[in-house]
Amino acid sequence: MSETNTILLHGRGRSNWIRLRTLILLRWVAILGQLAAITFAQRMYNLQLEFGLCYLAIGVSVIGNLIAIFVFPENKRLTESENFLMVLFDLLQLSFLLYLTGGLHNPFAILLLAPVTISASVLGLRSTLIIGGGAIMLVTLLATFHIPLRTGEGFVLRVPDIFIFGNWAAITIATLFIGAYSRRVSQEIHSMADAVAATQMALSREQKLTDLGGVVAAAAHELGTPLATIKLASSELIEELEDRPDLVEDARLIREQADRCRDILRGMGRAGKDDLHLRQAPLSAVVAEAAEPHMDRGKRILTESLTEDATSQPMILRKPEIIHGLRNLVQNAVDFAHSTVWIETQWSEDQVIVRIQDDGQGYAPAMIGRIGDPFVRRRRVERRARPEYEGMGLGLFIAKTLLERTGAELKFANGPDRPSGDSANPTRSGALVHVVWPRLRIAAHISGDGAALGQNQPITI
Repeated sequence: MSETNTILLHGRGRSNWIRLRTLILLRWVAILGQLAAITFAQRMYNLQLEFGLCYLAIGVSVIGNLIAIFVFPENKRLTESENFLMVLFDLLQLSFLLYLTGGLHNPFAILLLAPVTISASVLGLRSTLIIGGGAIMLVTLLATFHIPLRTGEGFVLRVPDIFIFGNWAAITIATLFIGAYSRRVSQEIHSMADAVAATQMALSREQKLTDLGGVVAAAAHELGTPLATIKLASSELIEELEDRPDLVEDARLIREQADRCRDILRGMGRAGKDDLHLRQAPLSAVVAEAAEPHMDRGKRILTESLTEDATSQPMILRKPEIIHGLRNLVQNAVDFAHSTVWIETQWSEDQVIVRIQDDGQGYAPAMIGRIGDPFVRRRRVERRARPEYEGMGLGLFIAKTLLERTGAELKFANGPDRPSGDSANPTRSGALVHVVWPRLRIAAHISGDGAALGQNQPITI
């Protein structure tokens, strides 16, 4: 995975997604609203305001927008610091307007929540804390320091002190709550988007590997007969050209190169399957293919069938989602097992079941209900009890998402036994993953893919 994709996957640099044009349009809306409010206050209610300073504050926003429009390209993406400065400017400009128009006596003071919400949604934690803390400080100052609202007759418009305190408390609490809520929801959405993107990349990679295996297998099958013919013809030429040393060497070279081509195709074909397995395979073969990359990692992987009648084993579709999902589950079990991983298969007329269990410490009890969520956070106690748990989160999310796409239902639990730590007599004490498919969803002969493949078709890209 490239460095750029890694950065985006972990959520850093996300403020670079915001276009300058978006904030410019939002600021134009704010400018129009401010002009309308001041105009109505003057003409309809005859309020005596510091109109020169008010229009100066609004004019600064207008000038800032015009500079941004003419200096920067229309499709410019703002950096974290640029976004922070834009939001901070809007917060200060609005606070200055409120200072000129009654402070917290002005009902529009609630608009101070807008910069905080934007910051919590698109900026980093440090920028959000600065904006939120600045908003609370400015609200506190506006409760005491402001220019009073006066009517044309000279009356001062003010609300009782208890309401000023209530407005201050409401805005302060709303700043904390809405900021935290917006940031939490934004993080959830971004984490899910990143995890789905990672899932798509993993599925794309598995699909490419599957297609490559199919190409290799098809090439080995199609070239087998021509290579055998070349080898036979070259052998006959060697016998007939014994009295022509200059030509017999060429014939031997042809036979050697034909053997070399056969060996190359045979070696490449180990990564693929024969033609009948390109789209379907027995359940045990698919499980073995998923577990194969982890066989030589120092842990025993024991595969067994709990159904006595082996002849009824279903032929299932070799979907990349199934193989990659099971492979992630096996990898997780191997990572956390002491010595042994068990993979059990079972089937009936209605269901196909795969269970994966290890002899490790198992899942942290507090995390079982959250397994399958992307980028799961861990508490310190759980990290100390099971430091290897640091790798949990995205891998299981990818496995869960891919397998559920094929119709599977996953359940996570811990084994009933206690870990023995004895590699000679391991106990099924660790994490248990129970994967259940309706047989109709993955059985090859039901879906129509169980028919013979026939002649190989050219691959179109």
